[in-house]
Amino acid sequence: MNVRRLIPAAALTGAVALGAGALTACSGATAAGGSKDGKLDVVASFYPLQFLAERIGGNHVAVSTLTKPGVEPHDLEITPKQTAQLGEADVVLYLKTLQPAVDKAVEQAGVKNTVDAASLTELVHHDLAGEDEHGHGSGTEHGSEDEHGHDHGEAGDDPHVWLDPVKYAEIAKGFGAALGKADPAHAADYEKNAADLVGKLTALDTEFKDGLKNRATDTFITTHSAFGYLAERYGLDQEGISGVDPEAEPSPARMKELQALAKKDNVTTVFFETLASDKTAKTLAADTGLKTDVLDPLEGITDTSQGADYLEVMRSNLRNLQKALGSK
Repeated sequence: MNVRRLIPAAALTGAVALGAGALTACSGATAAGGSKDGKLDVVASFYPLQFLAERIGGNHVAVSTLTKPGVEPHDLEITPKQTAQLGEADVVLYLKTLQPAVDKAVEQAGVKNTVDAASLTELVHHDLAGEDEHGHGSGTEHGSEDEHGHDHGEAGDDPHVWLDPVKYAEIAKGFGAALGKADPAHAADYEKNAADLVGKLTALDTEFKDGLKNRATDTFITTHSAFGYLAERYGLDQEGISGVDPEAEPSPARMKELQALAKKDNVTTVFFETLASDKTAKTLAADTGLKTDVLDPLEGITDTSQGADYLEVMRSNLRNLQKALGSK
């Protein structure tokens, strides 16, 4: 488990200022080229950012997303027509390095008003290759492209920051300030909505802290190594079966290693996600006598999700972690 890097209050203030500055303000009280009903036209790259935009923008924005329900965000492809349409948006909210196709489309579209969620908090590197401090191998190298072309940045920073409620709240606060800069007439509403959401995320953080006390083990195994920030925040050890690609086939050596780890650390459950196959999780579980359950990385919401929105799915994740870790 990596050592948590706390963000001083001054740094958070700077991040909010950076987010507001990163969004080029449109002239006048509201952004030009808004949607037909006069609302600010906001395009979010995938679900967690769509959720933020809807909650913070409220009645003043019309939000659409580039990643439709059921589509794995890493695999998103964007057509030239979509790129052209992207250039007509008032505001684009995305997370740089998570979706290379989106990064490219934003650049090609010449979008003036963009907010990179990664600039609103601090990303850190979670080593998912080789061995960690416990001597556990982790599979795919996170700092380079895997066989599906997922590129998470030259420095290997982990982009799955929304799974930490504290960091997600930092992004929410920064985006509220950015919207206020784009649409000064409604800045007070955006600030209030952002504060309300930050309050809900703070409460969610408390639920995780309290709910994961007195656990029997710190270790959980997952097919998708997306939970590094969550593990870091709450003192857990994430063990990915095959790194960042939830459907990659792990090596026989890795499977053997995980079998030994499960026995040593009293692991009871192998987690899989709703947008990918559970085949690998079930194979490992069958070989080790473990159970399987869902730990949702919240990259999209579908009818099979364990909740209707971010907050509900995160609480489902908490309940599933409590069962798996033996929390009392």
